[in-house]
Amino acid sequence: MDARLAVVIMAAGKGTRMNNPAMAKVMYTIANRPMVEHVVDLAHDLHASRVVVIVGWQKDTVIDHLRQKKKAVTCVEQNPQLGTGHAIMQAEEPLDGFFGDVLVLSGDVPLLKRSTVQSLLAFHRTEPAAATILTAVLDDPTGYGRILRTEGGGGVTGIVEHKDATEEQRHIREINSGIYVFDKQRLFDGLQQITPNNVQKEYYLTDVFQHFWRNQYPVRAIPATDAIEIQGINTAQQLEDARKMFVARQS
Repeated sequence: MDARLAVVIMAAGKGTRMNNPAMAKVMYTIANRPMVEHVVDLAHDLHASRVVVIVGWQKDTVIDHLRQKKKAVTCVEQNPQLGTGHAIMQAEEPLDGFFGDVLVLSGDVPLLKRSTVQSLLAFHRTEPAAATILTAVLDDPTGYGRILRTEGGGGVTGIVEHKDATEEQRHIREINSGIYVFDKQRLFDGLQQITPNNVQKEYYLTDVFQHFWRNQYPVRAIPATDAIEIQGINTAQQLEDARKMFVARQS
């Protein structure tokens, strides 16, 4: 058991672009197991001392499945669903009394490997940082948030969304995967500072980084070796592609 590690898995989404939007997105299967189960198993393979699953849409199907499979997790409902930052806020109570690193995963990113996350954690722990971001280098980064680095390349100075990026920034191929390790205290202190100042009136987890940079807390990043691992599943076609990749890995 790694007493210094807790994992929070975001699994509240609807999956409106899937073939059956009435179904919780994380319950679509790969190799006959729901995506969320793959991610929970990853958390357990990392020997996390606490695993928190944030549920929402069709929550009972997710909770019942994890209970039936006897997964050692705490499920917490996000209702209403007010963004990724709001989702992580729901984990504060289940993580009461925990001190260490909080790994944030998504229940719809089922191809992530243990070795990749172990590298992320090891990198995070080599030097003090408020957060470390898992990134990927893509041939075509269109649509993704770009990682802005310090001149020497060691630290991260910004995450700029594609729509807000300058022409020069759009040439950056390193993107934000949405997978992070945070210092627990810094994370929840930062979540208290963010506000829903956007059209959707949502709390974005990435706004925590603005708080870190304002206070000169270091933020670092490490790229995944294989960009396929960080692919989120948002459409039926992406699900089919992920199923094929999973099978190819086993052969």
